Amino acid sequence: MRADVRQVADGTYLVHGSNTNWVILTDGDAVTLVDTGYPGDRPLVLDSLEQVGSSPKAVTAVLITHAHNDHLGSAEYLHSAYGTPVLLHEAEVPHARREFLQQVTVGDVLKNIWRPGVLPWLVHTIRVGGTEQHPVAAEAFPGAGGPLDLPGRPVPVHAPGHTSGHCVFHLPDSGIVISGDALVSGHRTSRIKGPQLLPDMFHHERDRAVASLDILEALDAETLLPGHGPLHTGPVREAAQRAREHAI
Repeated sequence: MRADVRQVADGTYLVHGSNTNWVILTDGDAVTLVDTGYPGDRPLVLDSLEQVGSSPKAVTAVLITHAHNDHLGSAEYLHSAYGTPVLLHEAEVPHARREFLQQVTVGDVLKNIWRPGVLPWLVHTIRVGGTEQHPVAAEAFPGAGGPLDLPGRPVPVHAPGHTSGHCVFHLPDSGIVISGDALVSGHRTSRIKGPQLLPDMFHHERDRAVASLDILEALDAETLLPGHGPLHTGPVREAAQRAREHAI
């Protein structure tokens, strides 16, 4: 099985894994990897790097939008095998280290098992290691705001609610927002098409997740690379507004 890699701008690639996405940013031979899928997505992560002419050794840093298992999956592998730094918002670092957990529980999922798509999603999640815990030796983003000195020059923007330290990454020069789970364009457990928040059971603090749509609405961008769902083109401002309407 090969990863579904799509180039969306010069040096920017959206990759669809198994029910989750990650992003590759390239600058010459160097790479920034944003999110890493489920633990079971590791072959797809490695394949996606190969498809863009790169390798794990070329990954300068792994940026994580938030420390859920479907985004954190291969981060500790890359850190331990290649010494790759894994960077998150300072509020999310202890979450990645598994000092606490802000993730939907099996009990929460079972309460919603009657909803369309939830049972197949749960079965798949278990198969690809989504219930495993892999603590990561993570660090906080360096500096005091502004673009990171990494391929793609991503700008971390704190957008809490889904988790306390959730961040999106803005690429101002290319008009792109990598939104993680703060704003998605689809999910296997959702019947909504297009920009939306994830179903309520997935959010640590739903009200803050809704409020963080204001943060995304303020970003100047025309392309959304979500953590779940397809590429979305059009003003991110309007995508955030649509998600808010669905959330009311």
